[in-house]
Amino acid sequence: MPEKPQVLNHQIVADTAIFCVESQQLRFSNGVERTYERLVGKGNHAGAVMIVALDNDHNVMLIREYSAGTESYELSLPKGLIEHGETVFDAANRELKEETGFGAENIQFLTEMTVSPGYMSYRIQVVLAMDLYSEKLEGDEPEPIEVIPTSLEQAIYLANSDEITEARAIAALYMARDRIKQTEMPDALESVF
Repeated sequence: MPEKPQVLNHQIVADTAIFCVESQQLRFSNGVERTYERLVGKGNHAGAVMIVALDNDHNVMLIREYSAGTESYELSLPKGLIEHGETVFDAANRELKEETGFGAENIQFLTEMTVSPGYMSYRIQVVLAMDLYSEKLEGDEPEPIEVIPTSLEQAIYLANSDEITEARAIAALYMARDRIKQTEMPDALESVF
């Protein structure tokens, strides 16, 4: 493992309500110095969570909501910030109830992802939520979110088209599919490995 570069200087060069742009001057182990800029999250939260929520028929709860970054309505998965004092699982269940009107009896950790680690400190926890039940909580969304129950197979198809373009949602769908295959067909998978 290479030695981490030495931080010679860092400063906030832009500050918004959501994030800061931080400039870091680094010296690498070979003596080369570079200045990097990165987005750093702000606020009283402990990261974020993304939820692959499946009903008993393996329909995934996709959502369609406005995304300012692409200036369009995007099809994706429920997600949101982990509030101070919440566990990943508590935040996942709260966000699921706020965005889809469902809670989950069974929530399993899938992975932690970064979005663009060269430029962002942001990390998101991805979970698989099953054994859904109806429960709606009021959220902070500016307008109602469209919930689109879609078979997991169809969601994977949409991830291979231009319908779902968010990389972390695409990765989460594939990981959920693989987790389900492993738990439903362990004997069949043993023969493959």
